[in-house]
Amino acid sequence: MKLGLFINTQFPEGTPLAARLPEMQEQVRACRDAGFRSLWFPDHYLTGPLQMPQPSLMAAWLAREAEGMMIGPNIRILPLLNPVMVAEEAATLDLLSGGNYVLGVGLGYRDVEFTGFGIPLSERAPRLVESIAVMRRLFTEERVTHKGKFFTLEDASLGCRPVRPGGPPIYVAGKVDVAIRRAARIGDAWLIVPSDTLDTLRPQMKVYRAALAEYGRTAMDYPLTRECYVGTSHATALEECRASLRYKYAAYASWGLDGKTKGDDDISLFGKPFEEFVRNRFIIGDKVSVAEEVARYREELGSDHLIVRVQWPGLPQEQVLGSIRRLGEVFG
Repeated sequence: MKLGLFINTQFPEGTPLAARLPEMQEQVRACRDAGFRSLWFPDHYLTGPLQMPQPSLMAAWLAREAEGMMIGPNIRILPLLNPVMVAEEAATLDLLSGGNYVLGVGLGYRDVEFTGFGIPLSERAPRLVESIAVMRRLFTEERVTHKGKFFTLEDASLGCRPVRPGGPPIYVAGKVDVAIRRAARIGDAWLIVPSDTLDTLRPQMKVYRAALAEYGRTAMDYPLTRECYVGTSHATALEECRASLRYKYAAYASWGLDGKTKGDDDISLFGKPFEEFVRNRFIIGDKVSVAEEVARYREELGSDHLIVRVQWPGLPQEQVLGSIRRLGEVFG
């Protein structure tokens, strides 16, 4: 099982961001030393009051710390962006990472982002499909002419060629069957979002594998993204990270992802008690219980690449580093 870090770049209002930068460097070094194989960055716009620096700039800044590791966004909200810009950016990051860049993309869902960019939410899927087609041609062809519904290129060529032959792999996220089938058809891998339960993922993985067979394609990777915390004690692990995890998912709920919180003083999340919300969705415990849970995911889904987010807004650095170290001891 390959390990990857889904680094936290989200911080509560009032947090001095400059003070967090050395902590992120330290986390990446700790992961590399512990045998982690990949590094991933989240992407959103207009997140205030939650603070969140942009993923491509953070990836470029941390690429030296992650030398030898796969690096990329999880995910870029592709329908908001021009594929020429994303392709140029991806080729440059492929250069900076020594050919280890992976472009994770997805549809997005927040009205405020689509309104801010002037993109109709209804155009998400066709924009994503056309953008991927444009980028693949830019990665592989010397000159590109394209006349599509949304984008036009005339005898165009990238200013920075990718290091990796064929260009960076494109991993495609999806939460529903039609999106998962799309990932099988046009992506190099399906990115599983961290908020879906194992009960949801079992039939979805069957949909994905069936679609790969139908389209005559082979996945490059079977990544699984999970919120994960490894404490010294199974009995206390959830309590140690509860407040930070709840803060993050309360923010997601307020953005329109799957539901709403009942209020700041209520421990329920998405209409469920917190412990029930966590079950079969996040991997939290001591080294033994986490190893057992990861083995269950691997057996039931066939995943071979575990991408873990081990920090959420407000979780102290020493707890993050401890969790990274213990994960390395179990899976490194």
